[in-house]
Amino acid sequence: MTKARLFSLILAGAALLPGLASAATAIATANVNLRAGPSTAYPPVNVVRGGEDVRVYGCLANRAWCDVDFYGQRGWISSRYLAYVRGGQRYTGPRVVPYIGAPVVTYSFGRYWDDHYRDRDFYRDRRRWDGIYGPRIFDRGPPPPPPRRYGCPLYTSPSPRD
Repeated sequence: MTKARLFSLILAGAALLPGLASAATAIATANVNLRAGPSTAYPPVNVVRGGEDVRVYGCLANRAWCDVDFYGQRGWISSRYLAYVRGGQRYTGPRVVPYIGAPVVTYSFGRYWDDHYRDRDFYRDRRRWDGIYGPRIFDRGPPPPPPRRYGCPLYTSPSPRD
């Protein structure tokens, strides 16, 4: 088989596996937990040490969390702890996402956990973890601030319909 033919087959295979073809490399800026979902409320899968490379498969639309692979373990890392170096310039945090070319991805708890965590102890408690991630919190910006308390119990007036 010629080198050109082998290269063509590799490219064709990569086209069939878009997750692998689109993965990019980033660097962890500090020791950071690799999590089982895009929130600190999810259990840790492993710790990625500062300076280690991770493969980035994609990031949420708001660029806050990225789906990565660390030595064969899939999970989520906050983009605040990722960096990319290009032309001597270091990009960190959510700014890193466009430089590494990470596509926008969504998070589907059931399928993601079934594909990556069936052998983990925390998988048996999956009902506890389901529903942590939701579009209200992560896809539309940060949650609203809590109501102010003025030294007395929180009072809410009845709605105009009452």
